[in-house]
Amino acid sequence: MQTWCLVSISVLLGVAVRWGVSLNSYSGAGKPPMFGDYEAQRHWQEVTYNLPVQEWYFNTTDNDLNYWGLDYPPLTAYHSWICAYIAKIINPEWVELHKSRGYESPAHKLFMRTTVLVADLLIYIPAVILYCFCLTEGSSGKKVSTLLCFLLYPGLILIDYGHFQYNAASLGFALWGVVALGLGWDVSGSMAFALALNYKQMELYHALPFFCYLLGKCLKMGLLGRGLFLLVKISATVLVTFGLCWLPFLSDPSQGLQVVRRIFPVARGLFEDKVANAWCSLNILIKIRSILPSDAQLYLSFACTLLAVLPSSVKLLMKPTFWHFKLALVNSSLAFFLFSYQVHEKSILLAALPVCFQLDEIPLVSIWFLQTTTFSMLPLFLKDGLLVPYAVTSLAFLYFSIYLLSALDHCSEDELRLGAYRKLLFFLPKMDLVWITKWKFYISIAAMVGLSIASVAVLPPPHLPDLFPVLVSTTSFLHFLGTFVFFNIVLFSGPPDRKSQKKTN
Repeated sequence: MQTWCLVSISVLLGVAVRWGVSLNSYSGAGKPPMFGDYEAQRHWQEVTYNLPVQEWYFNTTDNDLNYWGLDYPPLTAYHSWICAYIAKIINPEWVELHKSRGYESPAHKLFMRTTVLVADLLIYIPAVILYCFCLTEGSSGKKVSTLLCFLLYPGLILIDYGHFQYNAASLGFALWGVVALGLGWDVSGSMAFALALNYKQMELYHALPFFCYLLGKCLKMGLLGRGLFLLVKISATVLVTFGLCWLPFLSDPSQGLQVVRRIFPVARGLFEDKVANAWCSLNILIKIRSILPSDAQLYLSFACTLLAVLPSSVKLLMKPTFWHFKLALVNSSLAFFLFSYQVHEKSILLAALPVCFQLDEIPLVSIWFLQTTTFSMLPLFLKDGLLVPYAVTSLAFLYFSIYLLSALDHCSEDELRLGAYRKLLFFLPKMDLVWITKWKFYISIAAMVGLSIASVAVLPPPHLPDLFPVLVSTTSFLHFLGTFVFFNIVLFSGPPDRKSQKKTN
């Protein structure tokens, strides 16, 4: 009973923080002609409610694709239609075709914020609770602490409730898939992840680990017996799920092709804005977009992404355990973020989710990375007027996660998984890797605080107007690259010794 009281308090605190952030302004408020992502979500509701399904993804007189045209898979469109149906009942002006463009009112803002919270409560938060209590080890107190830190992760809260999106829906479906696979419900997990892919195409960041884990499991069971039966069930489930989601667009091949063109906009180029990935950081020294034609950029990005994700995928295929699966999710999502084509700064949330799975096992490294992901989106938060929510949620997450998970106390070489580094650095003098890691953490946090303050309080030189966004993205990139290397080393060094871990705990 006491445990469930603590769970309720954790969930209420998570909901309170979410709602507190939602009271601020939103992306594009009062900024015509495009108004920002808030207007994009509202406009999709307008389009899906008033136009037939066959026109949702096509440019017509009633659907100008240059004005926030739908560019997510069908499940997002259906979600927009459901929200629009409810909006029409409350106030038809909110989704009136053409006339509602740029609509802003306190009542509509309350409605839109509520739709995000409902998606959280129905999809994301229940999956987080189930994961923390069924798939993490330790006492009930430790599980509640992990749950609270999971729910207080500021990056997702600021993007969904401040910038305004529904990332928790796709991440929630993916999390349900992870939970189902962890409990041995492979068919249900396949269906949940298929729903995630049909909500946002960026879930492809997680697709290879799901595929390799399930295929490796089938191969291990034997493709002449139970493994083949499981493979057929999984394949049928995925095909049926995709078929149902895409059903309105399958009658005419041109419909399906148009949806694919909309959700994979290759023509946009290698990157936009100042993103903390390899291409934006490298572009500071080498102007890739000027040197390479667009086709060459696409092939280069594909090759680098494949090379980066291949080692952990092959390892998972050979050893399809849940421990390897969780780490492969981290490595795959980071490989896609660092090297893939047309990456947005918000895509780092796809890497943050699997790192949250490591909060109970490697707390310091996980907290460090999650804090960096929030910092990497600082220019976006400043643009949206989210400086105060950014500062408050970041400090709260850092304090509670370090305190509740005792992150700075559980810092032995075994707990930080530094044994593999010791083997790799055998040719160097013996160093105190724990001391070095702690000081790197302190310096890193200080650098983030300093750059956050400078971005607000210091005017950049006239000839370098993007100085601070570039410094933020480059600093974050170096952190992400280091984390990518770290988790790959952890994956190949093998699972920890549970006996020694229990003694330490």
